[in-house]
Amino acid sequence: MRILVDGDACPVKDEVLRVAARHEIPVLIVANRWHRLDHWLVTQVVVPEGADAADDVIAGRAEAGDVVVTADIPLAARALLKGAGAIDPRGRAFDDDSIGMQVAMRDLMKGLRETGEVTGGPSGFTRQDRSRFLDGLERMVQAIKRERLR
Repeated sequence: MRILVDGDACPVKDEVLRVAARHEIPVLIVANRWHRLDHWLVTQVVVPEGADAADDVIAGRAEAGDVVVTADIPLAARALLKGAGAIDPRGRAFDDDSIGMQVAMRDLMKGLRETGEVTGGPSGFTRQDRSRFLDGLERMVQAIKRERLR
């Protein structure tokens, strides 16, 4: 088991490290720049600038039993296809039942923003979001560990 992090805009890297340290799970952070994280569980991969460069590395390395931390719905869908778990920084787990609706909603909102119908983005990141992420990641890690024991 590993935790793979879509690192460029991830606001919960510290929380990932807390859960990873508790369970001694290696963490792979993929981003287009180096992050100042010095931890024995962390490996970083720096990719060139590009729309899907980090996503392609994460999707290529994700395996069944891994956890992918990303707000990118298409990357989450790719992770699920490989048997990995996926969770967004607000603690919402992606699953096979909800991913299609999330992709459709993302595309709808993109279209509304392009036409000017909607001008704002998501609400600001809160302490409650951080707490929900910690709880969601902990639950996902524990569920994957339980599944491996079967």
